[in-house]
Amino acid sequence: MSGPLAYQARVVRDLGSTFVAAILEAGERQLHRAPQTARLIAKWPGDAAADALAMRFNGALHALARRGDRPALSRLYARQDGDFDAVIGDTIADADGFVAEWMREPPQTNEVGRTAAIMAALMTLRTHVDLPVELIELGASAGLNLNLAEYAFDLGGVRVGREGSPVRIAPEWRGGPPPARAVEIVATQGVDLRPLAAADSQAQERLMAYVWADQPDRAERLAHALTIARDRPPVIACDDIARWLPEVLAQPPAPGICRVVVHAMVLQYCSAATHATVAAALGAASYPVARIGFEWTEARDAVHLTLTTYPDGTRHHLATCHAYGHWIDWHGDGAGSAAKVDRQ
Repeated sequence: MSGPLAYQARVVRDLGSTFVAAILEAGERQLHRAPQTARLIAKWPGDAAADALAMRFNGALHALARRGDRPALSRLYARQDGDFDAVIGDTIADADGFVAEWMREPPQTNEVGRTAAIMAALMTLRTHVDLPVELIELGASAGLNLNLAEYAFDLGGVRVGREGSPVRIAPEWRGGPPPARAVEIVATQGVDLRPLAAADSQAQERLMAYVWADQPDRAERLAHALTIARDRPPVIACDDIARWLPEVLAQPPAPGICRVVVHAMVLQYCSAATHATVAAALGAASYPVARIGFEWTEARDAVHLTLTTYPDGTRHHLATCHAYGHWIDWHGDGAGSAAKVDRQ
């Protein structure tokens, strides 16, 4: 089998999700029964992997299963076993228009498991810049990452965050622990082309649909994070990163604050021009600023957690991570290691 669904099936199987892999494999085999969806995939104008085309397909199927009005599909998802080809084939044949329309919109995962890596990077930043931070997120979705101060973390035995939080994040930790430094977040804001409101039921369903169906712990954690966000709604601008960020960074923060621009699995959806604009805006800042990235490498063979400090533009490869934050292979700030410290 070839094609973006089959290719992504191999990727997610390696990530431990055999059920989602089986859904995608059946989808590849049965795609001929859904002409609108098949045409959309065949004529996709961009990079199918970078645009997460298979994950859009998977999200559409999970959304249909969650609705409960297709009993065979809901049973397949509940049991995670059965005649995948028959059920997936019948579903996409009947719901071809829905699947194709769903896939036109980019994924909205807002996986809060990634905040463990972001928190570890913020703790490391405190060893370089000993200041409270203002957190600015690019591609914020529903802004759940902006509420990371409300979550409880166990990072290689270092416990930080809000004790007693219903959102508890303890990734498998490899390597030494991050520096046990306090993180003080005094303000947050984000931007997204299509921000989601945590209180909106349709937005909640879209986010839940993008959680892999064989990972109920992620779904439970997301539900708790959405509850927190309804009580503490993040500030998210509906705007383009390339227009919004330079304007925000042109206005200095209050004295004694370090601004931190963070992005998690966002750059793959941005143009080269946007990448250049973000880098230029950060480099032009006349006050303490840093950048935290949780992104695929250019070859899409690993997810790197990076910390870049300005004005020198030194980038530290802090960790290699699971795409959803299940495990973190911690390298530290790379001091003295040419392989992990780059001058921009």
